[in-house]
Formats: sequence, structure tokens, C-alpha cells
Amino acid sequence: MDYTIRYYSEAVQEEILELPDTLAARYIVLTRRMIALGPNLGKPHTEAFGSGLFELRLKGGEGIARVFFCTLVGKRIVMLHSFIKKTERTPPRERAIAEKRMKEIKHANA
Repeated sequence: MDYTIRYYSEAVQEEILELPDTLAARYIVLTRRMIALGPNLGKPHTEAFGSGLFELRLKGGEGIARVFFCTLVGKRIVMLHSFIKKTERTPPRERAIAEKRMKEIKHANA
């Protein structure tokens, strides 16, 4: 059984689909791989942040983007938040948004 990908909201899905072309293409390639193989693709594609939060690392001609996600029982992956990276480190505000959404999702599915 393959994994499924859901989105925290329609707005999150639209944000991801509106990424610049090379980043959106990379997202599609990596999420197809996640559906077939599971969410942990390893570096440089995914990275664990602890407590069940992960990031999908996208790199393309237009820059670098990150998509935070978590997993749920039943082979479900939930995309929580995306942003275009402008600094070396992930801004704490971006991670805080993803962590808040992850708590909401996990509480609703408990």
C-alpha cells in the first residue's frame, strides 16, 4: 500500500503549487517518491526536526524552498507549511507555524 499525501489546508496546497517552476517540479518528483517509498527520503531530500516534524528540501534554479510535513498512522503524510528560503538557517517563525499546525492535526486525529 502506498502512502497518501494530504494538505493542512487548501491555502497550503495552493502555496506549494505556486512555487517557482523548478521548485514545483522538484516538489512533484520528491512527493511521488515519498508516496512510493515513504516519507523518509534521507538527506539531502528530507530532514527530521524532531517530535514528528520533517522538512522536504527543494532546490532549483529559482532558489531554495522548504515544505514542512508530518506523518499520521495509516501511511498518511500531511504537508503543513511551505516557504522560500532566503537565509542560511530556517527562520524560527516558519518552524513555529509548522509545529502549531502539526499539533492541531495530531490532536484532531488522536
